[in-house]
This record gives sequence, structure tokens and C-alpha cells, in this order.
Amino acid sequence: MPSTGNIAEDRAPDGARPPSRPRQLVAAAIGNAVEWYDWYAYSFLAVYFAEQVFPQDTGNSLVPLLSTFAVFAVGFFMRPVGGLLMGAVADRRGRRAALTVTILLMGAGSLLVALTPTYAATGVLAPVVLVVARLVQGLSVGGEFAASTTFLVESAGPGRRGLFAGFQYVSTTIGQLLASGTAALLAALLTERQMGQWGWRVPFLVGALLSLLGLWIRRGAQETLPQALHPVRAGETPRAAQRAADRPGLFEALRRYPRQSLRICGITAGGTLAYYTWTTYLPTYAQANAGFDKSDALTAGTVSLVFFALLQPLGGLLSDRIGRKPLLLGFSLGFAVLAVPLLHLVTDTFLSLLLVQCAGMVLLTGYTAIAAAVNAEVFPARVRAAGIGFPYSLTVALFGGTAPYIGTWFKQAGHAGLFPWYVAALCLVSFLVYLTLPETAHQPLDR
Repeated sequence: MPSTGNIAEDRAPDGARPPSRPRQLVAAAIGNAVEWYDWYAYSFLAVYFAEQVFPQDTGNSLVPLLSTFAVFAVGFFMRPVGGLLMGAVADRRGRRAALTVTILLMGAGSLLVALTPTYAATGVLAPVVLVVARLVQGLSVGGEFAASTTFLVESAGPGRRGLFAGFQYVSTTIGQLLASGTAALLAALLTERQMGQWGWRVPFLVGALLSLLGLWIRRGAQETLPQALHPVRAGETPRAAQRAADRPGLFEALRRYPRQSLRICGITAGGTLAYYTWTTYLPTYAQANAGFDKSDALTAGTVSLVFFALLQPLGGLLSDRIGRKPLLLGFSLGFAVLAVPLLHLVTDTFLSLLLVQCAGMVLLTGYTAIAAAVNAEVFPARVRAAGIGFPYSLTVALFGGTAPYIGTWFKQAGHAGLFPWYVAALCLVSFLVYLTLPETAHQPLDR
């Protein structure tokens, strides 16, 4: 754990004007919600634009949709690159600069998806444009977590890092709900033909416009990185200027802090698998393994997501009082013991799925509500964003992004019952990592 020094957390770094904490919180949260709205809109609308962008003369009607989700996966594996590059920007040029770049990239990617030509009109150019758009969005999302995590936690007042960290997943969930709600509203207002022809483009245009709103809000936020607040001037020799001159290299966090980088992977592995299983894959799991109605599954998922968002600030506040480790240990041990029985309790009744989802959300809050704070407390400020960004995004891509695929693969192989054990095993691995963590909730944050 990096040295913290004698730093008062109720003022800005190096004696700068204290930031307006509500404005800092809004700047990070709204921008993050916009980012995730754009990211999730793709998965909700893929069924409508797949045949517009990919060729249909393969003899298999599923090929366009499978190709579209393959592009979705490509975006997922761009996230580690984004975490590394945008994290480096945040550590070298400031958190606000990185947040500005990430939201501009997401807006540009969303606009590019909206303007993607059809395969009938331009041939292979159509999927090429879509791939480029998704690469840009993946780069943005990977960088967003690194930059917004550090910005949120560094903006928090004394004893409030957990509370601020909780809003990371509040805003992520709001973005997901906005995306699903927009897609559902358009599907209700337009015919299937209209959605396939042009309706699917509307949410991406809205996302591009929302990115401009997020950009405007973020431009009014105050920087939290000392080096960015105090650029080097002629003849200046204070400590802040010295740090500004000595900006970290791209791979410095990985090179100088390999143990901390591996620790981020261990912290994240069980959490990201449980998160994507309970928030994204569980409705599909219920349909595939219990014959659950698709519409009811989506409704249960939406209700549980609202419940999940409400829990996050409460989990963050609790961690500020009793510490991070009790919540992390409760989450991981809870899933290690209960993942298998909970998933086996899913039947074809609405109440069973809703109760299983909500029970999982309560346990999951022990990780999600404080993930941003825990990660930020692992690295010193100088390499915090890049130190978090790459290992976190790589772990999410390997374990979180593949959760639906692994679950479906087990089902197709005739071993659907193994997936809950996979979730339990990985959460047990994270439990062992959490046991080794020092308690950092009541220590000052390295600046």
C-alpha cells in the first residue's frame, strides 16, 4: 500500500480551492451514465440493425446477428487498451482531461454507429464502419472507469470515499436503464419494419447529443491531480512543479507496482463475473434453464436493477463506517456459498426470479458499492488511473464479458449446472484475495 502522508482530505491537493463536491459528483456520474447508455444501446438494438449491416446471403438467418455480437465482443476487448491509454492521460494531463476525451470518444462512436451505411448500399464498408465505431466505444469505456474512479474518489470529502464510490455503479445502472427504456419505447411506437429501416439509429443519435451535455457538465468540474493543477513555470521549483515535470510513463504502474496490479485483478475477478451474471445474463439463464417467459424475465431484470441502484450509496456509506473488508468478504463468501443454491432456485415463476435477482443484488453491493474506492486506495496518485485502468479492464473482459458465453456454452454442452459452480469458485478466489487486503477506509488518500 502506498504511503499516504499527512494530507487533509477536506481540501484540494496542494492547497488549491476546495472543489464543489456535489458538482464533482454530478460531473462524474452524468458523464458515466451517458457512456454506459451508449455502450448498452448497441446490445439492445443489435437485433434490429444486424441485417442492415451484415450480408444475409449465407443461407443462415442467424449469421448477421452473430456477426453483430462478435463486433460487440471486439469492443469489449478494446477496454484494456482504453484503460491503459486513457489512464495514462489522466495521470499525465489530469483527470478532467481524460474524462473530456472519453466522453468525446463515446459520442463520436455513437454518432458513427447512427450513420453506419447499409450493406446493400456500400457493401463491406458497412461492417467496417461499425467495427471502427465499436472500437472507439470500447476504448472510451475502458478509459472511463479509470478516469472517473480516480476523479470520484479524489473529489470525496473526509470519510466519504465509499459514498462517492457508490455512485459509480448508480450511474452505470442509470445508463443501462435509459438504454433499455429508449429501445423499448421506440419498439412500442414504431413498427418492426420502421425499427429495422431507421428507428434503431435514433438512440445512437440521442447518445451523441447526450455526450455533448456530459461534456459541458464535465468542463465545469475541478481538477483533482496536483500535477495538472500546477504546471511547470520558468524558475519554479516547488514540489508540485517537480512532480509535474516527472510525469509517469505509459507502463510505469505495471512496471513499478506489479503486485498492486495483480491485486486489482484478484479484487475484480469474482466481482465482475457476479455482476454480469446477475445484471445481464440471469434473464437469459432463466429462459434457457427454467423455460421462463422472455418478457417477464426482462421485467424482473429491470425491477432488480432499480433496486440495485438504490443500494449502492447505502453500501458506500456503510463501508465508510465499518470498513471496506467486511463488505468485500461478505460479498465474496456469500456468493461462494449461495451462488449454486440461488441459481437452482430459479423456476418459471416471476417471483422466484425476482427474489433470486434481488438477493444477489444485496450480496453484490458489497463489491460494486466500493469497487472504485478500493481500487483507488491501492495505488499512489501519480499512477492511480493507469494502475487501475489496465488490470481492471483486462479482468472485466476475461471474466465479466465472457459470462453469458460461458453460461451458454455449459448449457449447450449439457452441463448447465456447472455454471453456478464456476461463479462460486471465482468468488472464492476473490475472497482469498480480500483476506490479504489492508483496511484503508479510515486512512487518508495518497495525493
